[in-house]
Amino acid sequence: MSDRSAPEAPARLIRWEQRTEVPLFAAGLLFLAGYAVRVLTPHEAEPWNDIALILVWSTWLLFLADYVTRLRLSGPGARFVRVHWLDTLVLLLPLLRPLRMVQVYTAVQRRRDRPRLNLYARVISYAGLTSVLLGFSAALAVYHLEHTAPDASIRTFGDAVWWACATLTTVGYGDAAPVTFWGRTVAAGLMAGGLALLGAVTGSFSSWLIQVFTREDEKRPPERG
Repeated sequence: MSDRSAPEAPARLIRWEQRTEVPLFAAGLLFLAGYAVRVLTPHEAEPWNDIALILVWSTWLLFLADYVTRLRLSGPGARFVRVHWLDTLVLLLPLLRPLRMVQVYTAVQRRRDRPRLNLYARVISYAGLTSVLLGFSAALAVYHLEHTAPDASIRTFGDAVWWACATLTTVGYGDAAPVTFWGRTVAAGLMAGGLALLGAVTGSFSSWLIQVFTREDEKRPPERG
């Protein structure tokens, strides 16, 4: 009896994830907007700071509800935490939600049917959007952590954006760099995220090109001896 019901949990989990993908993406944007208001506006700017704080906590509670639901639908909790470690990390650090792009790319790579151009184009466009969101999130976090630190080279949000662009593209000019422990932790995460997104784009594009060349070779008439 338990063996028959075991496969049903992943199916329910897949349906849940398909239904909540767009709402959670919108909630992630709202969380980022609320956090940006909290970081970039003066503390005496009322009622915007209070509204932003409510927005941040309400969206985080939504992320928590989604995590608990998927934990229940997946079956054994320990296995879910081990397999979906990125979801656990994103729940603890919601600014890392753009890194869920890695899961989308993994799902594409596991497809068994014939790949289509629009599928790969969707991954590439999603990766581009994710890069922008991840860079903006890192810039906000680093500016929040660094602009009041002694000997900081990142004093304005513009400095933080410039640093995020240089780090995300793996250029690393070195003219702006975090000096605090948590700022450098954010920098390390952005480096890892930048490499993952770059691998997703190049891997998806290369895979599509291989499929195109393979189909073209199959359409060619056999050479006569």
